[in-house]
Amino acid sequence: MQSQTTFSLSFWVSASRKINNQVSVYARITVNGKRANISLQRKVIVSEWDSNKGRARGNKQESRLLNRYLDQVKNRIYEAHDELVKEKAFICAQSIKARFLGEDNEEYSLLTLVDYHNTQMSESLSYGTLKNYFTTQKYIKLFLAKKKIQDIYLSQLSFRFLVDFEKFLRSYVPEDHQKQMENNTVMKHIQRLRKMVTLAYKMEWIDKDPFIKFKPTYIKNEREFLSEDELQTIIEKEFEIERLELVKDLFVFSSYTGLSYIDVMNLNEDNITFGIDGGKWIITNRQKTHNKVKIPLLPIAEEIIQKYKGHIKTKKTKTLFPNISNQKLNSYLKEIADLCKIKKNLTFHIARHTFATTITLSNGVPIETVSKLLGHSKIATTQIYARVIERKVSHDMEALKKKLTINKKQKIV
Repeated sequence: MQSQTTFSLSFWVSASRKINNQVSVYARITVNGKRANISLQRKVIVSEWDSNKGRARGNKQESRLLNRYLDQVKNRIYEAHDELVKEKAFICAQSIKARFLGEDNEEYSLLTLVDYHNTQMSESLSYGTLKNYFTTQKYIKLFLAKKKIQDIYLSQLSFRFLVDFEKFLRSYVPEDHQKQMENNTVMKHIQRLRKMVTLAYKMEWIDKDPFIKFKPTYIKNEREFLSEDELQTIIEKEFEIERLELVKDLFVFSSYTGLSYIDVMNLNEDNITFGIDGGKWIITNRQKTHNKVKIPLLPIAEEIIQKYKGHIKTKKTKTLFPNISNQKLNSYLKEIADLCKIKKNLTFHIARHTFATTITLSNGVPIETVSKLLGHSKIATTQIYARVIERKVSHDMEALKKKLTINKKQKIV
């Protein structure tokens, strides 16, 4: 879908390059604040140029001929713009200039591609996903700066470029902390670059895909979640500090609904309705995937909603819960973990994993149902949790074997 663009055209002269009291006339195309200048191969006497109107002054034949030519140029540039719009082509100052000059085969650069992608996808990607693309864009610029180049043509992208970019990401130390990126974080940036380059390939901006020989290497990490005992410890813990009590309630609510941080924060009374069974359900769209989720409210989740009904901070936002940033929420969860003597790296997303494993799959809820409750697009995503449950089954069976062995020995004695 073509995003809305701001397009304007003006004519100007370069007064600083005056020769024999004459200056060259230029056309300036501006799209979304970015310019492209075109030399019109015409000159005018400085005193006979009206810079405010972008026209030649007076009724002399020279002025009339120049203004007539400027009108022709204006019409042709607007036609070039309209053609690109009809073709649903990439619209920028350079692409309009190229169409006007008949140089449509002009090469596109990597940063032009990234900027185009992030502009075009601003309406279809969630804020969180788009923010990740902007982060990748930042690292691409840093990498180019390290190579002491401002940009690179798409045709110059190679396997070597990708390998060097990966090496740069692995060795880069962010300014806000001293920890280098983990393998999967590096791969995520590479994956986003790959999606943008694939877009360029489909749009025929490049003749070959430089990623054909590139193989990403992801490390499979365990999806951490809380056991039933760990979750119960948090539920039973009472906090006198209001912020910790709120964070605890939000975490427990997510553990019994499977909703992510942003989806919990966006909930309002309109999202609570009566379902097919006559009970209360949450019906909302996941911000990340836009998939609709319908979740029957379990008693403990319903109690937490009632607890914050009429809260002074929810009256202003008209949400079910007081607003708190994800950063602060995760910071306070570290305090809760310490106070509850939970040694796992407690983050809000662990609540979603806990819902998938401890609350649903471990209690016999079919994986197809869990997939729908989580709002997954593919059941393969949910099967990650099923593999975790299989390991839990193995662990439980091992404990059973030991117990049976002990009982057998006791009977022999």
